[in-house]
Amino acid sequence: MKDERTPHLDKGGTGRLVPIHGADDFARMRAAGQLAAMTLDHVTPLVRAGVSTGELDRSIEAFMREHGGVPATLGYRGYTKSSCISVNHVVNHGIPSDDKKLADGDILNIDVTVILAGFYGDTSRMFAIGERVPVKGQRLIDVTFDAMWAGIDAVRPGATLGDVGHAIQTVAEAARFSVVRDFVGHGIGRVFHDAPEVRHYGRPGEGLVLAPGMLFTIEPMINAGRHEVKILKDGWTTVTRDRSLSAQFEHTVGVTDDGCEVFTHSPMGFDRPPYASA
Repeated sequence: MKDERTPHLDKGGTGRLVPIHGADDFARMRAAGQLAAMTLDHVTPLVRAGVSTGELDRSIEAFMREHGGVPATLGYRGYTKSSCISVNHVVNHGIPSDDKKLADGDILNIDVTVILAGFYGDTSRMFAIGERVPVKGQRLIDVTFDAMWAGIDAVRPGATLGDVGHAIQTVAEAARFSVVRDFVGHGIGRVFHDAPEVRHYGRPGEGLVLAPGMLFTIEPMINAGRHEVKILKDGWTTVTRDRSLSAQFEHTVGVTDDGCEVFTHSPMGFDRPPYASA
């Protein structure tokens, strides 16, 4: 790998400099990513019918702080919570609330980002509540998980971000679902949202050519209906325009000399619902 933070020009069209990280930064990213994944593992047994998303958020913040981390979203651009919890047709940035209680049949995404020793670990995971989850909802969860991993499997030196986006889009659209265009993955490390921009759709061979040392998230948002979304009056909560269900998974990854490293694997194996042993 190259030296820490060596700039790499994004020749995919944005003209932004993409940081290239070395071994020390990968070690810090590994620690931050694992704490983020541990946070989701911690909250998993608490996700059940009757619990409020506000309760889950407080438990998430407490766990992060007990393990030496700081919730990155708390106070970020005025955001007031330590996680994003998006239920059913909410695409992302759902604001936790004591008034929002989970119900049997809900599907939801919990998205956490922790700052540990100056590095940001970012990951999200889907959950299904009870025994009444619609068949289409469970199918959407499964396809979104597979789409994320198709994108991750495409990450290697010499591949392009178009290859990654195309792999995700192919899986989603083969199931007759749609990929959200308005939100993307992002570079990460010492900065929460850095270059490059990682679209979850694209054409093979187009976009930034990947190089060892790049760090970014892959976090496709897949809708059961059309891809269009809208942001509610609170300025954060994003929902599907057609009120269809939406799902998302997210991992933080780094490009290595021969492939990629995933920093946010679940230590407990809670990667894909149902989390039977939680």
